[in-house]
Amino acid sequence: NIVGLNEVFEQLNVLDSIHILYCLSLNSDFIQQIIKITKPFKLKSLFINELEIFQIETLQYLLQKSGNYLENIGLISSEFNQKQLFEIILKYCTRIRFFDLPGFCDQNIHLAFKLIENAENNLNYLSLDIYNQLVLQGLGQLLPVKLEYLNLSIMTSTSNFKIFLKSSQRTFIKKLLIRNEMQVGSEDILPYIKEYIMKEKRVKYLAIKEDFAEESRDLLFLRDEVKMFESYGIKVQNYCDLRIQIYNFINKMY
Repeated sequence: NIVGLNEVFEQLNVLDSIHILYCLSLNSDFIQQIIKITKPFKLKSLFINELEIFQIETLQYLLQKSGNYLENIGLISSEFNQKQLFEIILKYCTRIRFFDLPGFCDQNIHLAFKLIENAENNLNYLSLDIYNQLVLQGLGQLLPVKLEYLNLSIMTSTSNFKIFLKSSQRTFIKKLLIRNEMQVGSEDILPYIKEYIMKEKRVKYLAIKEDFAEESRDLLFLRDEVKMFESYGIKVQNYCDLRIQIYNFINKMY
């Protein structure tokens, strides 16, 4: 019952963590109830999508109240409010560990980069959909020295992918996932993975899925390739198995 939400929270002495995951009731009325709570609202996770309708100003009040607690955030938003969302997160959220950004407008690239750069000290899990070649080129320079998890969905040329791999050479990634959406005439990215990832032993677990039209190919089922990666101490896994499911992740971490 949203109307009685603040009364419920006021009766509790301490809530160690609160997680809002794709809540269909996350609207202005819901957030207003949270804002009225006098005790700290320790919001650790906030995942929202474009089906959730609220005033951007109301969300700003929520993050002003709880942004300093926020560690995990995922955004699927429409173009008209994405810039405002990014600016609010930059202003109020300083402890981001998990950042899931399934897409962003070209005009907001600089803000997306700034979010990643500002979170560098805490950032450990990053999931991005990248279809702009300049974004992929610039991303490698922004990554922290160590990541627990990096999941990239890309559609790019091999030359741009090579630039990304070279510019991110200082970064060790425990779990690297790549979903490559191939087009007609696309070249294989695997030789570059071998050159800049495998030979330099920059990952511990690797998953690669290539999509072309209605067909998919998972690296795990290429036995000779799997053996080669294993000889360098890299364990190849199924893309869907290695991919983080946010509900399971929150349950495990908290």
